[in-house]
Amino acid sequence: MNKSNSVKQLIRFITTGTLAVTTDSICYYLLSALLSISLAKSISFLLGTCVAYIFNKFWTFEKKHFSSKELFKFLLLYSLTLGANVITNKSVLFILEEQFIFAFFIATGVSTVLNFIGQKWWVFRSDVTNDSRPMLQRGEKYTINS
Repeated sequence: MNKSNSVKQLIRFITTGTLAVTTDSICYYLLSALLSISLAKSISFLLGTCVAYIFNKFWTFEKKHFSSKELFKFLLLYSLTLGANVITNKSVLFILEEQFIFAFFIATGVSTVLNFIGQKWWVFRSDVTNDSRPMLQRGEKYTINS
């Protein structure tokens, strides 16, 4: 993968993330009036996750075909980062009481970093290797040509 493609992906990831965070924050604000803070945060995070999956799969990382393995990896990654997001949010609120917006952005920042790393290098990773040598077939021997 070349550097310009990585920059393009990062810009698209940030744009998609902004849309997902907007979804998350609006839902969090609305749901927190009706539910416990942790439940509201969990639901809002999951709604933002749906937005992130659709845009990152088809636009950021340009994966056009459905893959159940890819979906499973994405859901596993987001399950783990959901835990990090909720725990971070609750921890910041414990330390800095009533810093609702600050806690939201710190929790979002933690999960954003974890999600980009996980999506780029695990979930939506290209199967192309950087090695220019052809893969050996079963039973073949590798020889070095001088």
